[in-house]
Amino acid sequence: MQVSIETTSGLQRVMTIGVPAAEVEGKVTAELKRISKGQRVNGFRKGKPLPPAVAKRMFGKQARYEAIYQQMQQSFFKAVQDENVKLAGMPTFEPTVDEDGKDLEFKATFEVYPEITLADFGGIEVEQKTATVTDADLETMLDTLRKQNAQWEESAEAAADGDQVVIDFEGFIDGEAFEGGAAKGYSLTLGSNSMIPGFETGLVGAKAGEEKTLDVAFPEDYHKEELKGKPAQFKVTVTAVKKPQLPELNEEFFKGFGVETADEAEFKVEIRKNMDRELDRAVRNLTKQQVIAGLVATNEVEAPSSLVDQEIDRLRKQAVQQFGGGQQLDPNMLPAELFKDQAEKRVVIGLLMNAVIEANELTPSAEKVAQLIEEVAATYQDPEEVRNYYNSNPQQKSQVEALALEEQAVEKVLAGAKISQAEATYEEVIRAANQPA
Repeated sequence: MQVSIETTSGLQRVMTIGVPAAEVEGKVTAELKRISKGQRVNGFRKGKPLPPAVAKRMFGKQARYEAIYQQMQQSFFKAVQDENVKLAGMPTFEPTVDEDGKDLEFKATFEVYPEITLADFGGIEVEQKTATVTDADLETMLDTLRKQNAQWEESAEAAADGDQVVIDFEGFIDGEAFEGGAAKGYSLTLGSNSMIPGFETGLVGAKAGEEKTLDVAFPEDYHKEELKGKPAQFKVTVTAVKKPQLPELNEEFFKGFGVETADEAEFKVEIRKNMDRELDRAVRNLTKQQVIAGLVATNEVEAPSSLVDQEIDRLRKQAVQQFGGGQQLDPNMLPAELFKDQAEKRVVIGLLMNAVIEANELTPSAEKVAQLIEEVAATYQDPEEVRNYYNSNPQQKSQVEALALEEQAVEKVLAGAKISQAEATYEEVIRAANQPA
């Protein structure tokens, strides 16, 4: 088998492969026997093999087509292995010489992974947050948990921030009602910022039965193009005002969070443990985000288009699942351009993290894997059951190992990066970690 490789542009390569005619003809003959076997042909006894000349006349083209395709695949992947090619994505094949009795020649067009030489980690700056869970943070969390489990009771009092109002409303632009600007029996929590600026504040102080006219404006970045920046007027009728009735801190309330105790102090200990774990994860995530951003900023990497296309397909499917499209919506209907930038970013990050792993010959640390499993187990009532689940399920454990390897790569970069410390509050760290990367 003769092989030559040509660089056409960037990461694209064209491999020209020649295969001896005898090898090709052997595959064609075998494929012809497979296709013609068991075929019923008028004038020939059922179950008897067709004469070669008849089989070739009837099925020769199909047999050659399938045999040639198989030959191209087998020859290509053998050449990839022999030539130590780092293949990214699947190739396309084009036969250039395909005639009976002649050596087969074909071209395979494909992309390779980029060769990455990592820049010195000293050019990466990371500001690590230091924070602790204070008693005030704990009390705020308890207050939040109570509000999340509040019961709403109708009230004759004026609506205040944090209250819920039930409203009928209709919106107008230049005196004309617009599509999607009306609703009846809509429940709105004041201060939730779920409506456009000015809408919720305009209802503070309203009582059940009141009618209000709100003059507001849609934000310049509003998601509907036709409404961006437009001034609008909403006519609102408040049908009910509801005040939150916070639950007592008692055994029943504690049980709802998986804590079997009647002692408030014990419940607080468990909540603080959860907050400590959440804070630790948030600090690590913020550090990881900065490490990744530093790697991207200090290393120029070309993303193979085939890998970007694969990532676009994954993002399309995620989008369909997120919005409940299921099998009723074809992911390919979503424009690729919507996901291209995000897909390219993900591919580049994956290539850089893999380069760190390969350059440092990292393998998943058993200690790190155990630590990550323990973090998950600690959030359940029966930690041992969770440990056993991961340790007896190879597929689930492999996912943890991949995460462990990623964290080890981050630690390796940190060891050479410029690190500074910055004090922060629990709330600041959690909020920052939840911001889109």
